[in-house]
Amino acid sequence: MTSKDPEYKNELSESDLAKAHFRTAPKRRLSRRWWLLAAVLILGAATFFFGIQPRLVARADLKKETANHNVTTVSVTKPKTTSGSQELVLPGNLQAFSDTPIYARTTGYLKRWYADIGKKVKAGELLAEIDAPELDDQLQQARADHATAEANYKFAQSTAARWEALLKTDSVSKQEADEKRNDMAARKAVLEAARYNVLRLEKLQSFKKLHAPFDGVITARNVDVGMLIDAGIGPAKEMFHIASTKRLRAFVNVPQSYAREVGPGMTAELTLAEFPGQRFKGTFARSSQSIDAATRTLLSEVDVDNEKGELLPGSYAQVHLKLSSEHAALIVPVNTLLFRPEGVMVAVLQGDHAVLTPIKLGKDYGSEVEVVSGLSATDSIILNPSDSLVSGAQVRVAQEPAKAEQPVAKPEAGKPEPAKSEPAKQAPAASPAAPEKKS
Repeated sequence: MTSKDPEYKNELSESDLAKAHFRTAPKRRLSRRWWLLAAVLILGAATFFFGIQPRLVARADLKKETANHNVTTVSVTKPKTTSGSQELVLPGNLQAFSDTPIYARTTGYLKRWYADIGKKVKAGELLAEIDAPELDDQLQQARADHATAEANYKFAQSTAARWEALLKTDSVSKQEADEKRNDMAARKAVLEAARYNVLRLEKLQSFKKLHAPFDGVITARNVDVGMLIDAGIGPAKEMFHIASTKRLRAFVNVPQSYAREVGPGMTAELTLAEFPGQRFKGTFARSSQSIDAATRTLLSEVDVDNEKGELLPGSYAQVHLKLSSEHAALIVPVNTLLFRPEGVMVAVLQGDHAVLTPIKLGKDYGSEVEVVSGLSATDSIILNPSDSLVSGAQVRVAQEPAKAEQPVAKPEAGKPEPAKSEPAKQAPAASPAAPEKKS
């Protein structure tokens, strides 16, 4: 301090200083409390916005996602309505209208044959000849026996006539005359036996030549020249096999549920794999009029003309029968059915709930079934319903996948390229929920 500066002196007493200090201390303490309160509020707000709020948002999202998972996602379809007429396709076997094996009725050796497999023959055409010398000798012997029996009968006849004349003059006894008459009758019976034996052997001799019984095709030849032929029947003794193929039979087994809808006169069509796209007309001819207890089917016959010989006996064919019903039917897939103790049901979509509806089934088409009652054509039925599905359960219909974009055609040369349309702007995706922070 210089000598020029003024000198300040503390003229306040100690009591005045104490009073001044007492007045300024509460003001300082009050401002500190406000700052502390503001800090607590800021810390609380930060804790809420950065700690509690994300947890609340995450919990709400979790509840929403859980609720969405509790709702079953389903696919639906509608019943198909069929017309009054429908086509029943059944497997069938083609057989020749007349099919028979040919056996020998005479024992001997095959002299020659005239027809091989695949040859078309007419009724009465000669197929083969059999050489049977023993049979020829038996016939000659039978004819000789017949001549002897005829001579004996004539002698007995004349003797009986003479004894009848002597009896009138009582030259012989009645007993002797009766004996001559009986001898004549016996000789006549022997003559008849010899005559029929000759006829039998002549018929057997005629069997040395085998003839076709009807017009057809030879499908098998099991003999050759010089082979020993035994008279009789059996698989090993069959000489030829002939089949008439101008008209064929197709045998099908109609299920019991369709037995009342088929009958003679119905039109039918046959399809074969070797004739793609071609159908052969046929007619329902007859049925067995009896259901097979083992297969529960009705054996039926469909006749088809085969003048051109395109169809072969023994072939496999699909037989298409045109059925007609009085009313239209509803058809649903089999994967919509629910089998419950109450009966067969389907889950019908009503709003966003599934309602189990009992139905009555009709015909079974394999992957689809006919519904007789319980559904309408406008109902939406759930595909592949869960076994645990209950009536009234909330469901959500799955959205169909978006169709693929069509490729843009390239502009032709000399033409300007068409203007491209701007893609629609999509709304920004919602930010994912903040993960829950651990305290």
